[in-house]
Amino acid sequence: MDVDLYAAMRIFVRVAEGRSFSETARELNVAQSTVSKQITALEEHLGARLVLRTTRALSLTDDGRQFYQRSCEILDALAEAETTIGAGKVPSGLVRIGCPATFGRLLIAPRLYRLLSLYPQLRVELVMNDGFVDLVGEGLDLAVLVGTLTDQSLVARRVGTTLQCIFGSPAYFARHGCPKSPRDLRNHNCIVYTNLGTGNEWRFTGPARRVKVRVQGNFLANNAEAIREAVLSGVGVSAAPTWMFHSEARSGLVTTVLGDYQLERLPLNLVYPSRRLVPAKVRAVSDFLVQEFQAEPALGDSQA
Repeated sequence: MDVDLYAAMRIFVRVAEGRSFSETARELNVAQSTVSKQITALEEHLGARLVLRTTRALSLTDDGRQFYQRSCEILDALAEAETTIGAGKVPSGLVRIGCPATFGRLLIAPRLYRLLSLYPQLRVELVMNDGFVDLVGEGLDLAVLVGTLTDQSLVARRVGTTLQCIFGSPAYFARHGCPKSPRDLRNHNCIVYTNLGTGNEWRFTGPARRVKVRVQGNFLANNAEAIREAVLSGVGVSAAPTWMFHSEARSGLVTTVLGDYQLERLPLNLVYPSRRLVPAKVRAVSDFLVQEFQAEPALGDSQA
């Protein structure tokens, strides 16, 4: 069977990243049968099984994983060559961006009009999830990571360092008083974000030394939107990035306490899958977001 290696490799890479024939077909705007035929033709050309497919799951063989890495290198090299030769070419195509839900709502979604006006041939899909983000498994081109980068295979572009504070509503503090030291938090209703790496242990750096406090309360959540609404409604206090409550802090809807103590700062990065070169469309989006974030007042305390 004759095979167009470029087209087949392109389809194979998307299948490997999205773990789905149907999703790849939708993304590339081709029939699912076309995807299946291209993968079959590629396997016959190579004389090796690349994909294991059942009715419920799709995975790569050892040969498939090796070929995926080489295919990424080749396709990225071609994309870079096209960008170099066709300097000024308008970025086009779909860019899938992963991000925490609240960050996406507050800091990315309001900027999409300007981004898409600047690059009208782009399509953007936001994949908002507060949990672990698997860039390759979810077929993401780019992700916003708030916190320490643990996967060293990813390519990271540092944006800044996120400052955290203890937030609560004026009504809550009027009822319960303001803590004077981190240890006073043991007597407060602390709203715990369960996705935080340290769990219910909040770590402070004070005037003299570091302090660790195990807090507790009657509300926990793995979603920052729920944490945010609970703080605003007066349920309790929570440790959160300053950008989560920027406008509310300015308007007086929330108050920060323990100003003499600093919570652990969190790195803020844009991360890419482990590829040698970044496609032009992804770099265009990345450059736009970096420029926007550096000018964003809510991230004024986040600059590196």
